[in-house]
Amino acid sequence: MHATIPALPNSIRQLVITGSRAGELSGELTGLFDRLAGRLVAQGMAKLIELGFGFLICEGLSDDKAERARAFFEENFVIRDPNAEGGIRYYQGKILIRTRKPEDDMNIYLRCCPDSSRLYRGDRLRPSVIVTTEVLSEDEAEQLERDPERVDLVIRFKDIKAILGLIERPDTHVVQLLLENQVQLSGNFGHLFKFGAIAKNVELALTGAE
Repeated sequence: MHATIPALPNSIRQLVITGSRAGELSGELTGLFDRLAGRLVAQGMAKLIELGFGFLICEGLSDDKAERARAFFEENFVIRDPNAEGGIRYYQGKILIRTRKPEDDMNIYLRCCPDSSRLYRGDRLRPSVIVTTEVLSEDEAEQLERDPERVDLVIRFKDIKAILGLIERPDTHVVQLLLENQVQLSGNFGHLFKFGAIAKNVELALTGAE
């Protein structure tokens, strides 16, 4: 548990950095975010998180890339269940990323495999529907957070500066951010562990891809 839970915020940093490369954005990403309002930061982060996961799950043109993408998807999102149709079901966790400052208006709703019927096109994975993100208003996020059926885990940063710190301070251990009260985690214990495990795998996979 202690190895996976701290990986959650760090995996977001890895996804944002890798997503910026996958999206061919300029190296001035941090400076750009620093000048934008909270909602635009949320929109940028949401897109980069999707791109980061897309980078990992896209099967690409080579057999090696396709094999690694399939292995990552199956390890993190496929659950063997003899009671499910076909013997498998998909992890459908829901995570809300916010800050503690309402005026930031920085809220991202991330869902894993929200519609399992759309995961494949033929026999090929569709990365864009495996992990989806949505930017919410502060009121929408408040209502969502109060509904345990729609949110499994909340990652709450102190403020936008704490989020940018994940990019600007790449050598900072996430435990330090937790101790500094820059990040708080809350939610269902089982989903904390599962999200932590996925986050750790994301961190390892993206670090190995650099």
